[in-house]
Amino acid sequence: MLVSLRIKNIALIDQLEVSFEDGLNVLTGETGAGKSVVIGAIGIALGGRFDRTLLREESEDGLVEVLFTMEPSVRKRILEAGVLPGDLLETDELLITRKLTKNRVVNRINGETVPLGCLKSTAELLINLHAQHEQTTLLKPARHMEILDASDEAVMKQKQTVRGYYREVQELEQRLQSLDLDPGERAKQMDFLEFQIREIRDAKLIQGEDEDLEILFRKLSHAEELTAICQEVSQLTGDDTPAGCGTLISRAVKRIRDMSRYEETTELPGQLAEVESLLSDFNQSLSDYLREITFDPEELRRVTERLDLLNGLKAKYGRTLDEVLAAADRLEEELAVLQQAEEEKDRLQTELEEKKASLASAADRLTGLRKKAAKPLAEQVTAALEGMNFSHVEFYVALDRLQEISGDGQDEVVFMLSTNLGEEAKPLHRVASGGELSRVMLALKATLSDAADTPTLVFDEIDVGISGVTAQRIGQLLKKLASTRQLLVITHLPQIAAMGDAAYRIDKEVSGEKTYTMIEPLDAEGRVEELARLLGGDRITESILQSARELLENSQ
Repeated sequence: MLVSLRIKNIALIDQLEVSFEDGLNVLTGETGAGKSVVIGAIGIALGGRFDRTLLREESEDGLVEVLFTMEPSVRKRILEAGVLPGDLLETDELLITRKLTKNRVVNRINGETVPLGCLKSTAELLINLHAQHEQTTLLKPARHMEILDASDEAVMKQKQTVRGYYREVQELEQRLQSLDLDPGERAKQMDFLEFQIREIRDAKLIQGEDEDLEILFRKLSHAEELTAICQEVSQLTGDDTPAGCGTLISRAVKRIRDMSRYEETTELPGQLAEVESLLSDFNQSLSDYLREITFDPEELRRVTERLDLLNGLKAKYGRTLDEVLAAADRLEEELAVLQQAEEEKDRLQTELEEKKASLASAADRLTGLRKKAAKPLAEQVTAALEGMNFSHVEFYVALDRLQEISGDGQDEVVFMLSTNLGEEAKPLHRVASGGELSRVMLALKATLSDAADTPTLVFDEIDVGISGVTAQRIGQLLKKLASTRQLLVITHLPQIAAMGDAAYRIDKEVSGEKTYTMIEPLDAEGRVEELARLLGGDRITESILQSARELLENSQ
């Protein structure tokens, strides 16, 4: 169940924290007090849109946080769904936090950052939110199929099978279409592919060749500069001149050896001898390197042309020679497909017919499962509607066969409704009034929540267009639903408000030059006063207060 809600810096809410109870929680308040803001904040916590336009103060961060407790069965469903790692579900509490800071939304579950999709998938196993005016979606027949399918697990599973076959059919049709070229166009493509393959293969590429050539190119193109440097260094370090390092160190070695006449234990002569040996080795290597430096214009031209060829291929086919060689392999595969286009088309056509047959069979099975699921759904919705003051209601689910198969199968699903004795049932979207739509949506929600076993249901003004006895009946239905799960209900009707196990008043408060939305749990006397307000408006008399007390006592 939803234990608590915390909101910071959203719309008219500066700081708000409220705890909820098990059973039926009713929320009331004047129009414009911010009731829908509270429900909207719950929607944000469950993964809804969250951007800076929703913030009270643009310069500050926004926060929505909801805390749930989970029954073992709920934790098991979350684990089986694989949407959260097990280490985040070690206790019976689950905390969902969404924080907007610097145009970035951070999503956390039990303190760990999670992707938005993970948060949504987890939340939908814990709570179902019926937003204000959602019943208008019943005017769209496409929604009827979604509702029917959601009422039966076998239907949902078969629907995924149909969608899998449908995707495979589409992919095969696209591949066939790509091969459906006229002979002239195919010949052009083949010629171009052969040219590209030949251009790469004729180059006889060697992995790493370009890097070696770059080094050789720099050496050949700067041969004169390298020669001058080596000659100067040879003069500075050699023993061909009196001022060369080699000459000077040789003299130093001879001189330092005279130390042995007076000091036999010193290591200095040996160390200097090592320097002389190292310098001699260096000058030998320098001499060898200098002999290798040659300026060969023909060699430079050959290296330059080869590098130009390799760089041109890399510009066309890839950043490295490995990528160029991989491109050649890919082009050869494309050429092979075109060369064998007719054979490939025949193979794909055969596979397509097989997949279409599988799709048709799966769609037929889906139709059968939908027909099977339609009857109990209609019976449960009808029973719920009868309990909401529909005395002569007829509700059933009509399935019509379509010409084409889609990812949803081959059915059109339409809810049929008649609310008057002797009146033929017609499509729901053609006959239902606003109040009737509210009741049908509530009946469907009650039925689907039983199927999904959702722990918490939230209804935002499900009672639009309803009054009198019907309001009383809806309150009784909500009370019955709340016996097995937690409900949060925003209402403007006293008959429904009186049914609550816990009650809250949402109000606006002006402080300074700012307006704030507040939410207050109501005690027994507070509930009487709120019911009196709903019954009598601004002018509350003792008789209205007495009526409120009687309504509360009778409802409880």
